[in-house]
Parts: sequence; structure tokens; C-alpha cells
Amino acid sequence: MSHHDSFIHRSLNSSSFLKSSFLKIASMILACLFSVSSYAAIDVYEFDSPQQEAQYRGLIEELRCPKCQNQNLAGSDAPIAQDLKQKTYDLVRDNRSDGEIRNYMQERYGDFISYKPPVRPSTWILWFFPPLLLIALIGGWFWQSKRRQAIARGANGVKTESTAVALSPTEKAELDRLLSRTSRVDHDISSSEEKP
Repeated sequence: MSHHDSFIHRSLNSSSFLKSSFLKIASMILACLFSVSSYAAIDVYEFDSPQQEAQYRGLIEELRCPKCQNQNLAGSDAPIAQDLKQKTYDLVRDNRSDGEIRNYMQERYGDFISYKPPVRPSTWILWFFPPLLLIALIGGWFWQSKRRQAIARGANGVKTESTAVALSPTEKAELDRLLSRTSRVDHDISSSEEKP
């Protein structure tokens, strides 16, 4: 093997060594990053029974994050959501019922905290406004379509005065004479256009 060939062989080996080392280091860094981010996203709570865990999961799915507007506690990473999850966990561990935990959260954060607020005068708008709005929209749509049909049929109840008046015999004769003259002129023009 010549000196040149051995140099090429060594450089190829060193480049493959560098490439494999780089890949190993990059994969280790990525694995560390993913494990840290996944650890941060997972809540690790210890429960005394599967019933407590199910109760906790159900409550954090039902309770709304006060900061995130339309997201429940389970799906929110906001600091207040983390605090509320911790408080929910503590109340579940104290063997509080779902009703007691909901009442505690509603007293502290208002009816907004729940996706299912209680029916009382302060929440009537939340419960009854959407169905009433839907009924009003459907009623308006029916009224508008009936009105359009009545207008199309001409039976809208509004009488229109007809301005058309019957022609007198003299006017009718004059109209016929003008129409016949117009038809003769049209005939003369079309026949003159046909001649080469």
C-alpha cells in the first residue's frame, strides 16, 4: 500500500469516526432535551386509590383555567393552572367530594371556573341566552322566507295602483300605424343589407 493510499484510508476512517461521534452526541443531547420537556409536562401525583385518581382527572377536565379563557386545567400549562391542579390534588387527598371541591373553586374564582356553572339568576344568561338566540334566529329566518314568498306571489297585502289606462280608438289606430311603419323600415333595412 502506498503512502498516498494509506493517507486516504486513515482520513476516511477518521471522518467516519467523527461522523459517528457527532451523531451519538447529537442523539444524546436530543434525548436529554426531550426527557426534560416531557418531565415538565407530566404531573406526577401519588393517589391512595384509583378512585381518587379518577376523581382528580375528572375535576381537572371539568374546571376551566382562569387565565387561558377556553382551556381546562388538564390542558393548560399556565402557572395558575398548575396551582389549581395542586389545590385540586390536595382537596382530593383530603377525601373531599366533587361538590365540595367545585364549591371551593367557585367561591374563590367565580362561576367562570366551571364549564358547567350552576343555574341561578347570575348565570341565567349563560344557560338561556344561547337557546333563546337560536329560537329568535330560526323565527326570523321563517318570517323572512314567508315574506319573500308573499312578495313573489304578489300577495303582500299592499295594493298598487295601476297607471295603465285603456287606449282610445284614435290612439290605438295611431299606435298601429307607427308600428307598421317601423316594421316596414326594418324590412327595408334588412333587405338592403342582403343585396350585394
